[in-house]
Amino acid sequence: MATLLGAESRNRPFVDDVEAYLKTDTVQATLNKFTEAASKYKYMGELEAAAAAEPWEGKIPDIEKTLSMDEPVKTLFEVNDTLFAHATIPPTETVNLWLGAQCHARVYLGRGPESCWRAKLDIAKNNLKDTVEDLEFLRDQITTMEVNTARVYNWDFAATPAASAK
Repeated sequence: MATLLGAESRNRPFVDDVEAYLKTDTVQATLNKFTEAASKYKYMGELEAAAAAEPWEGKIPDIEKTLSMDEPVKTLFEVNDTLFAHATIPPTETVNLWLGAQCHARVYLGRGPESCWRAKLDIAKNNLKDTVEDLEFLRDQITTMEVNTARVYNWDFAATPAASAK
């Protein structure tokens, strides 16, 4: 009968005893079922899971680069319509926002932006890890289904001459 491996392996079916497994189905139907399952796993692995990993692989270096920046920002300020001034803005803990005539607000940044980027980095790494695990699972499923197909085919090949010799 088919043996299901432990829960940590996500229940990949492996056929231990081919003869007992084939009591419920024909050889051709079983081969078709295994081949169809393997091709579905290949399709899912090649297209969906691989495409899902790409955005995370690109975002992680960008987020890490953002977090590692401690350089001052260099910019141009418009003083007048035709006059600009160069400015260097060092990293700061507060930002003053001029809201209108005689009204401004001071916002304390603290560690807010950095913690936000760290949270995004953690999410990106977890999503990439999950996607890689899914790809590995699909590869294992493909291998298991191909091995099952080979085992059923070999059993049928060995059993067919024995049946015709009788």
